[in-house]
Amino acid sequence: MRTALITGVTGQDGAYLSEFLLNQGYRVVGVMRRSASSDVIGERLRWLGVLDRITLVEGNLTDLGSLIRIVQTHEPDEVYHLAAQSFVATSWQQPALTGLVTGLGAVTMLEAVRIARPDARFYQASSSEMYGKVQATPQSETTPFYPRSPYAAAKLYAHWMTVNYRESFGMHASSGILFNHESPLRGIEFVTRRITHGVARIVLGLTDHLTLGNLDAKRDWGHARDYVRAMWLMLQQDQPDDYVIATGRTASVREFCDLAFGAAGLRAADHVRTDAALLRPAEVEMLLGDPSKAREALGWQAEVTLEQLAAEMVEADIARLKARR
Repeated sequence: MRTALITGVTGQDGAYLSEFLLNQGYRVVGVMRRSASSDVIGERLRWLGVLDRITLVEGNLTDLGSLIRIVQTHEPDEVYHLAAQSFVATSWQQPALTGLVTGLGAVTMLEAVRIARPDARFYQASSSEMYGKVQATPQSETTPFYPRSPYAAAKLYAHWMTVNYRESFGMHASSGILFNHESPLRGIEFVTRRITHGVARIVLGLTDHLTLGNLDAKRDWGHARDYVRAMWLMLQQDQPDDYVIATGRTASVREFCDLAFGAAGLRAADHVRTDAALLRPAEVEMLLGDPSKAREALGWQAEVTLEQLAAEMVEADIARLKARR
């Protein structure tokens, strides 16, 4: 039985990856930071029915010693580094913390693996936000990066440090440059979930409108369950490398609204309002990934359509709100 160590295990990707790896026969160890709300922090894992099947251990990305002890104790064959301060808007309010956790945290994890388990295979969760002010469309592994937020800059540092550890120490370290991936487990602060939760509230008569920022920003949206499969495929390759993971389709926030409201039999135009206070200081106007390399080298492609994704998220949010009532 192979052992996988996952940082950020209680997040959206960590939960879906845990489910996937358990189904592959892995022993899954999840790193979580100490929290006073530890009784609810595993809700995503509980939603998928896997919370009792994984081993949760306390560790912190700012504490190298704790990570070394975890790696020494559990001797993982594969390490999936997903933990980060991952919300772009928050990175503008807490830029130093974002740099420490999202950027240096990846190096701390790499160093722990290099010291305690150098033969383990390592996955770094890189981000399409690194492209920022895009220099070419669509974006591939060779497109120059131009980060437009503290979050994106921190992710870029983590990405290049992963490349450096691979080339300097011979580690099997790969990065997935993942474009936006959503699901019913997405945090409510992210725009897709904000939209589907808003639709559910309107359907149930709790409000009559939804307020958003930039409706014209375009993103390449896929389903997180598809994307964690790509993470695993990267670590099954003989040689480590970096891969863009995307659907190859872009849609605006406005279009996602139309799909989400349409799934509930409503018209977005009747309910959506905008507020300039919700705009980013520096906007990333459009992201569109080219997943050709992943398709050819990994045999991977997205399976869930944007229409299916929006409908699934709306259905889940309606069910959640009904359960609370």
